Amino acid sequence: MKNGLQRKQIGDLCEVIAGQSPEGKFYNNNGKGMPFYQGKKDFGEKFIEDPTTWTTQITKIARKGDILMSVRAPVGPINYATDEICIGRGLAAIRSGTAMNRDFLFYQLLYLQPDISGREGAVFSSINKSEIESLSIAFAPLLEQKRIVGILDEAFEGIATAKANVEKNLQNAQALFESYLHNIFSDPYDGWEVKTLNQISENLDSKRVPITKNVRSQGKVPYYGASGIVDYVNDYIFNEDLLCVSEDGANLLARTYPIAFSISGKSWVNNHAHVLRFEKIVTQKYVETYLNSIKLDDYISGMAQPKLNQAMLNRIPIPLPSLTEQNRLMTKIDELSNETKKLQTTYRQKLDALEELKKSLLNQAFNGKI
Repeated sequence: MKNGLQRKQIGDLCEVIAGQSPEGKFYNNNGKGMPFYQGKKDFGEKFIEDPTTWTTQITKIARKGDILMSVRAPVGPINYATDEICIGRGLAAIRSGTAMNRDFLFYQLLYLQPDISGREGAVFSSINKSEIESLSIAFAPLLEQKRIVGILDEAFEGIATAKANVEKNLQNAQALFESYLHNIFSDPYDGWEVKTLNQISENLDSKRVPITKNVRSQGKVPYYGASGIVDYVNDYIFNEDLLCVSEDGANLLARTYPIAFSISGKSWVNNHAHVLRFEKIVTQKYVETYLNSIKLDDYISGMAQPKLNQAMLNRIPIPLPSLTEQNRLMTKIDELSNETKKLQTTYRQKLDALEELKKSLLNQAFNGKI
């Protein structure tokens, strides 16, 4: 290989420590003993995050500066240990020897991650100590390793800055759109009425019927739940344009999916979403947009399993302009939404390009091209 790079195995240059989980009875969350990490869930961008679990039974230890690798699905992601920690069976620690620069190894494992996680689309469920030790890596004299690390550090720092700026722009685009919606609906104009949902719609919840997963027949009719389409079935309950509003309070509070979404044509709805048919004084699209623009925390009941029940749903106030104004507003909102999506697509493409640049730099670094 160019630039004095040779091929060696990790086991020839590093110590690999396979994690071992203590018994669960020794775990605690009040700081007693040693910080304990089980797998990737506590990984940060580069450094492992603050501990949430400790153990008074110490099994396998990773030192500060060791490279931690996730060895159970997902296989391959890496982080640095920031302190002495106990590692469970979902992690392995890789400790550089005197001939291997730690950052040179980290960058190389980052480069190898796609191959470690799976080849030809097959994702490995785990990787063991001997398999890690047998991984082939590029090796060079320490001065050359440090030179390559210096180039990558500078390049990756620039990429990280660019990525942060693009992500901020992506957030700003969404915030601008949400601000526009808030300004429209937060202060109704003169001539707008305010009606509750039960005054402008008929609730069809009595027709909702769940179908147990193991008895569903795969079909062409959408089967909806609180998060949208969850399956397809053969039969249908509804055959019209309707609005579904999530009954799942956790979903509402987390806003992981629009809380209100339109359905049309033949459909089946389970008992995790309310079903509404609207009067002619309002458009379904208008109500959907309004509900997705506001916080519904005040209408959620229950602590252990928060829900938006029918009684609370009925009480939600809806500001109502005329039908003409509703349609005009929806046209404006759709135009802004489309422009926002185009902008977000551009920003996401830039993020993808930055990730590809990182891959390209790593490929050049460990194939003797820089």
